[in-house]
Amino acid sequence: MSFSFSSEQKQSIIWLGVGLALVLLLFLLAPVLMPFIVSAILAYILNPAVDRLSQIRVRRFSISRSMASSALILLLILTSLAMVLILVPVLKKELPLLQSQLPRFLDRLDQFSAPLLAKYHIPVRLDGAGLKALLTDQLSTSGEEIGKAILSSLKVGGTAVIGIIGNLLLIPVVLFYLLLDWHHLIDRIRHFIPRRWIASITKAVTEVDDLMAQYLRGQILVMVILAVFYAVALALVGFDLALPVGIMTGLLVFIPYIGYGLGLALAMIGAILQYDSLNGILAVAAVYTVGQLLESFVLTPRLVGERIGLHPLTVIFALMAFGELFGFTGILMALPVSAVMSVGVSYLRRYYLNSSFYRQ
Repeated sequence: MSFSFSSEQKQSIIWLGVGLALVLLLFLLAPVLMPFIVSAILAYILNPAVDRLSQIRVRRFSISRSMASSALILLLILTSLAMVLILVPVLKKELPLLQSQLPRFLDRLDQFSAPLLAKYHIPVRLDGAGLKALLTDQLSTSGEEIGKAILSSLKVGGTAVIGIIGNLLLIPVVLFYLLLDWHHLIDRIRHFIPRRWIASITKAVTEVDDLMAQYLRGQILVMVILAVFYAVALALVGFDLALPVGIMTGLLVFIPYIGYGLGLALAMIGAILQYDSLNGILAVAAVYTVGQLLESFVLTPRLVGERIGLHPLTVIFALMAFGELFGFTGILMALPVSAVMSVGVSYLRRYYLNSSFYRQ
């Protein structure tokens, strides 16, 4: 039995092989691609702002695309540094206070829990002395010892650290060139699409672009609402660090679970140091409980899920499924990838409903 292929089929097989080889090459180069992927995502997000800035004309002065790109990259770097400058002083202030206040807090916790457990005849007692010794020992590391530990880890994993620093320094450079040539690069990619598919692919990409724009607007709105909520709610319960901790928790909400967990940890440490009774600590915990319920069941499903055409149950399932399959990275990419997949599913559904398999 012999098989004969037409000229068009041979070309299709060749180009399919080339495409698979490129995919394999990208897989092998995955460790090197991180700064380029991050830069491409940031360029996609920042490109509309660069377009608007580069269109500004004030008399004879106009903003070039390179100036607009540089300004937005600088703003992004300053915003990242501001987040670090907010976080570091809070940690620097709280950790030494925690070390000194922890024994007193554990004594209050033992005095509160012992009668409550005895009332319900539960033969469990908090080992306050053991917990104090353990936690105090863990927190008693001096700055010199921490420095030695950091230097030791740098010696062991020096190559990895240099690689991370190099990637971080490379991202602004790659981002600048991507923003500068964004439209040219998109035109080059469009030029390589087979002409028979150009109309359908352009339509699908336009739909995906609209969905991603809706997703970004919804996510930013969720971040702003939660930043205001946490800052105001923590201030109402008398928490001293309400403004920096509340704003940071809201802005980090784009990292599911991690941002909330970091904000909660800082808030609880601050509450332990500030309040003399458990009422204040419970009030801070209640604020974060309400905030998490508000984000998970109201804001994210309504403002993000509905904007990208995903049912609230689909949003919750996507976060759980992608987190299980791909870990932390999967959680970050769950909603945007689900939005892209929804476009493909809609095309498959239309193809299925118009197929002879369905109609006969």
